Formats: sequence, structure tokens, C-alpha cells
Amino acid sequence: MRLQTVKHFLEPVLEPLIRKVVKEEVELALGKHLAGFKWICEQEIHPLESRNLQLKFLNNISLPVFTSARIEGDEGQAIRVGLIDPSTGQIVSSGPASSAKLEIFVVEGYFNIDSDWTAEDIRNNIVRERAGKKPLLSGNVIAVLNDGIGVMDEISFTDNSSWTRSRKFRLGVRMVEQFDFVKIREAVTESFVVRDHRGELYRKHHPPSLFDEVWRLEKIGKDGAFHKRLNWSNIKTVKDFLTHFHLNSSKLRQVLGTGMSSKMWEITLEHARSCVLDSSVHVYQAHGFQKKTAVVFNVVAQVLGLLVDFQYIPTEKLSEIEKAQAEEMVTVALSHLHEVLSYDDEISMMRNFLNVQASQSSVGIDYSGLSLTSLESYGFVSNDRNTAECSGQYSDDVDMDVIPQGLYEDYENLWNCSQILGLEEPQSDLHCAVDDFMSQKNASVGKAHSRRWTKLFSVSKWLSVFKNVTVRKNLK
Repeated sequence: MRLQTVKHFLEPVLEPLIRKVVKEEVELALGKHLAGFKWICEQEIHPLESRNLQLKFLNNISLPVFTSARIEGDEGQAIRVGLIDPSTGQIVSSGPASSAKLEIFVVEGYFNIDSDWTAEDIRNNIVRERAGKKPLLSGNVIAVLNDGIGVMDEISFTDNSSWTRSRKFRLGVRMVEQFDFVKIREAVTESFVVRDHRGELYRKHHPPSLFDEVWRLEKIGKDGAFHKRLNWSNIKTVKDFLTHFHLNSSKLRQVLGTGMSSKMWEITLEHARSCVLDSSVHVYQAHGFQKKTAVVFNVVAQVLGLLVDFQYIPTEKLSEIEKAQAEEMVTVALSHLHEVLSYDDEISMMRNFLNVQASQSSVGIDYSGLSLTSLESYGFVSNDRNTAECSGQYSDDVDMDVIPQGLYEDYENLWNCSQILGLEEPQSDLHCAVDDFMSQKNASVGKAHSRRWTKLFSVSKWLSVFKNVTVRKNLK
């Protein structure tokens, strides 16, 4: 009776569960069997013909390679190997070979991979560890193909390659097991040098950073002759190197001296130019140059173009004379950094500097060039506290004979011009108001002087608001 009771309660619960598990296992086994059966059927079409496949490294080894350091592929990725059908160039993703095990080993650097080599040739050129040393490769030297692709991760060398005849190594990979009627050729990489990990301290960066020390560039050794010459000229970083190159390349060449050949110079320069720059741009209008002409340059003093009458002309459209003038202006700009305007990128510069039409009053004041950012950078701050501070600051230092007078009387008229913000009236109304303000003079002092400066800052604030609204209208 007890057995009947247990059977009565458990059978409805256990039977569906057991059926589900059995069904899943049978389907999985059938799937594997059918995949292998399909591959076998393909071979039975020509049962006496062998199929030729080959292994291939799908990415290059990232250089340089150091002992005890993980061997990586391009861009820090793991090294990948694919099973390739040479007749189609496609990866073989089905069949027993597509999920086989691979063995990674080391090959002599002088081995000729362009020849029609055999598996025997590979075996004769495998490099073994030196007597008393650890195996040349450490880590996961066995990989497994998954749909025809294998990943070689966490592999490193335990010894450098300086003791071999070629002073270089190659990596090789081959199948661990053999398959009937299938011949799979091994894969071998290009040769490379394996350095001792202590040399990693002197490793060159590819690409270099702007703030890397200059000896990180190719052909410039740490504490070597070129490094010392550059330090003496205060060229300490890659940024300094590129800046000096764009300002005066011949002088930089002279600093390095005749010991650096033309070929070495090209290699160093190419490495430096591979540095990734930020997108910031800088604008400067030098004193003594043509009015309304400013130079645009990047973080390493490379000329990007000129701003002429508020029109941007990129460097490729400049004449040789204009390029020379632009380079001269950049040189001056580096000596007057406080007068340089900086923007996040060219789009920001176009939005804030070029989208407002340039106009100039009879007294030579350019109103359209004003912006909230530029006003703040020159001390034109609109809050009352800073206004009062500025009033006190200039009360004893400013020549009263050159202070614009009549500010208080014209302030009300000038402020009423704010209607322009909502109307399509010309900007000349603003010019007239400010010109009248600039043309009047008064010799009064004391509190009147303080009020004049208060109104001056209010006018500056109004100009910045006008510019900001105009820019927004142009962007719509």
C-alpha cells in the first residue's frame, strides 16, 4: 500500500521531468551526429580524394615582444587562428576538424615560410628551450577550435631570442590529431625579436602620446646623444618635438646634429606624426598684422588656416606668402598665450566666431567679435560685486581725461535699443548709440566716475547678450 501511495503521488511529477531531460539529451546527441554525418557525406562524393585545408593566423603579433609579457595581436587583442579552405578562402566551420585541438610552438626565425615546406621541415626547425631553462612558451599552449576559429590567450615567452642563430623567433601552430582524407597545413607567423622584460622600461610607444618623453620616439635612445641635445634645447616631450617641427623644422634638424641621417630623421618624424592629437583649435590675431586677420592652429602649433574678414580659409587654400605669414603669427601667439582664444573644435569656433557678421564702427571698435566668453576672459563680468570691485580698482589708476563721458545720459537710450533683439532693425543703431557714448567727455570725478564705470560694464553685458542672441538666430 505504501508503494502504491508513493507511485500515485510521484509518478505525475517525475515522469514529465524525466521525459524533458531525455528529450534534450537525445536532441543534442542527434545534432552532433548529424553535423558529422553531413561532413562525411560531403567526403563520400569523392571518397578517394583527400581534402587540403590549412591553418592561418588571422591577425598579426603586436611588437615589440618581451619575455614574461602576454603575446598579443593587433590593438591588444588575443591571437586568433582560423581553419581555412584554400580553394575558397573561407573558414571551415563544420566537420570534426572545425572543433579540433591545436598546439602552439616556437619556430626558428630564419625558417622560409614562402617555400613549399612540409610538416617534416616544420619539425626540424622547432626551437627547444636551452639546457636548464623552462619551456620557451608558458601558458595555454593548447587551444581548441570553435567553428573553425581558435583563440590563443595568456601565452608568453620565458626566454629571449638573442641566443638563436637568427636572433628571432616565429610562432607556429598545428593540429594535435590527424583526420582521414584531410591534410591540414601548419601556420607560421612572421619572424620577430623577443627581448628581455627589463627592456620594457625603454619600450617605444606606438602610437606615442603627446606627453611621452621624447626618447619614446624611434631612433632617439634614452639618455643618448640625441636625447641630451633635445633636452638642452628644452625639447622634453613629443608635444615639444612636434611644436618645434611646425615652427622651425630646419632648426630642429640642426639641434639633432649630423649624427642623425636623413633616413633616421624620416623614421623619427613619421613616428612623431602618428601621435593622436586632440580636436582643440586656437585663434590669435597678432598686433601689427592686417586687421581682421587671425591665425588658426592646433595643439602642436600646426597652422590650420586663416580667418580673413571673418571668413575661414583652410591651410591648403593659402598661398605660400600667406602660409609664411600664418607661421609667423603662430610664433608670436606662443609668446602671447593670454591673447589666444581656444575652442573645443573647429565646429565650436565656427559657431562662436564666424556665424556673426563682422562690422566695425568709425572709432574702430568691432562689436560683432564680442561674445560672452571673450568678455569674461578680458574681465567684463556682469555681476554687481565684480562691477563694484572694478570701480574701486580703477578709481585711482585711470586717466580721467580719456574716460568716456556722458555715459549716464546715454545709458537709458542705449538700453532702449534692446528692442533690436526682437526686431529686424540693423545693428547700426547699436553703433550709433555707442559712438555717441564714446564721443562725449566730462571732467567730473568721484561718484560720477564710479557710476560711469558701472554703466560701462552694463553696456558690455548688453553687447554680449546681443551677440549671443544673434548667434542663436543664425543657427536656427
